[in-house]
Amino acid sequence: MKLTPIFWSLLGLTTVASIHFGTQLNVMANAKSHATLTVVVDGLQSQRGQICFRVFSGDRGFPNGNESEVKSACTKITGNSVQQQFKGLKPGTYAVGVIADENGDEKLNTDWLGIPKEGFGISLNPKVSVTTGTPKFSDASFPVKKDTTINIQMKYSLDS
Repeated sequence: MKLTPIFWSLLGLTTVASIHFGTQLNVMANAKSHATLTVVVDGLQSQRGQICFRVFSGDRGFPNGNESEVKSACTKITGNSVQQQFKGLKPGTYAVGVIADENGDEKLNTDWLGIPKEGFGISLNPKVSVTTGTPKFSDASFPVKKDTTINIQMKYSLDS
């Protein structure tokens, strides 16, 4: 039996198509393994400045450093609530810190005692006081396995 040029052309075409569709399925499977985290910040008292978000994957640097920061963004304040999405997060445990950055320096300004002079918030809304100190990652972390939405209540003073 002699194989014709048409046979070889069809074989080549089906091989290329198989590789293409296999690659597409692999891309779609990998896309499904990532999630979108939506952070909603409520209780904004001022329309000045921006809200800056930091998403952390571990306790190193949380909530003010950047050692375990995986995503960050700042968005202009347009009302009493602000929302920000972070796409492409791998399944894992995360915590979020936010600040009401009124002066545009993208950091939390404090007085000489370390007490915040700008609004701030932390995922799971843990108590923040002189006695509790800055919350730990374990106080603010939550699992992300699929698309997730969290709400953070902005604070403008320490809890009593």
